[in-house]
Amino acid sequence: MTAMTDERTAKIKEIVCEILEIEEDEITDTSLFIEDHEADSLRAIEILASLEKAFGIVIEQSELPRMANLNGVYEVTAEAAGW
Repeated sequence: MTAMTDERTAKIKEIVCEILEIEEDEITDTSLFIEDHEADSLRAIEILASLEKAFGIVIEQSELPRMANLNGVYEVTAEAAGW
């Protein structure tokens, strides 16, 4: 991974953890937001909006089901940003 990719990955994780109100060491790339971290649909929308603001991108709400864990969030954000 490049330094830029590492930086983006760290920023995404920071945003998700802040919204879910958990520590970064409590989440893995594959832990599920709803099942493992008790997130609700409002939190998912908050994550989406925060990512849009942080990276200056637009993410369709239809992508929310794919954003069930950090891997999915990275994927959707990268696609929207064209990384």
